[in-house]
Amino acid sequence: SKDGSKKENNNKKILIKLGSLDRRIIFLLVGLSVLLPLLYPEYVSLPIRPKPHSTKVFDELNKLDAGDKVLLSFEYGPSTMPEIHPMAIGVLRHLFAKNILIYGFALWPDGSFMSTKAFSQVAEELNKEYDTDYVNLGYKPGGEAVIKGIASDIRTMYTVDLKGNLINDLKMMEGIKNVEDFDFVVSFSAGDPGSKQWVQFATDPKNIPFTTGCTSIQVTDIVPYVENGQIRGILAGMPGAAEYEQLVEDELKRIGKETEPGEATGMMAAQSIAHVVIVIFIIFGNITYFLTRSKKRKGN
Repeated sequence: SKDGSKKENNNKKILIKLGSLDRRIIFLLVGLSVLLPLLYPEYVSLPIRPKPHSTKVFDELNKLDAGDKVLLSFEYGPSTMPEIHPMAIGVLRHLFAKNILIYGFALWPDGSFMSTKAFSQVAEELNKEYDTDYVNLGYKPGGEAVIKGIASDIRTMYTVDLKGNLINDLKMMEGIKNVEDFDFVVSFSAGDPGSKQWVQFATDPKNIPFTTGCTSIQVTDIVPYVENGQIRGILAGMPGAAEYEQLVEDELKRIGKETEPGEATGMMAAQSIAHVVIVIFIIFGNITYFLTRSKKRKGN
């Protein structure tokens, strides 16, 4: 019928217009799809389903009791901050909420800046005090040698903390000689020295529980250690960070503590929504191409 044909032509015109949108409009829509979830994560969010590796990390750290001592090693910088820093924030929130004592170290020079930023943010959120709830010893050059030093005698490597305080004057350093005095070790790693070196030179020989958060590109290198039981779970890139944030948020709600929305959760929403928008416009573009090509054929 004429009405049916007219309706079909109108639909085709709409599809052609959508597939022929000015690229500036497309860029604007993609930009908004990234920006809005980052600015308003509480309103634009997607469900997060934690995977077994992330759940394993959470369960292992959740077994710790108040007063236990955890060594956190910061091995990343600004270039990998979007993937790894949210993990550090999530782990700090989790451990501080359980009143666990935290000791910060850095195997990378930039790690000192990352640890300072993370400690400052979460300590303020949860009212934690320096040398009562945490200390930050900062960076020492040497890579593997630093790990070996921490495994045998921390004071051979560190004499002062990141603030310039003498190690022997810190209350939290009383009775701490080497890695065996910690109940757990966590590495936030973007490369070497990092997770593998902790396993090889400290946690495995000394039989200290160990877990790690790393960039997505490192996962294939680290997973064999996880499958072998040398590393207890793994937070794999931004998805792992978002999954851990969800687990921590649920746990803190359970014990009656509120926390701010996690950064990785917002970034995952932004990434996912942006991908959907891009795919939709690719589909419209292909439909437009085939419709306009068929018109040209008919014209010929």
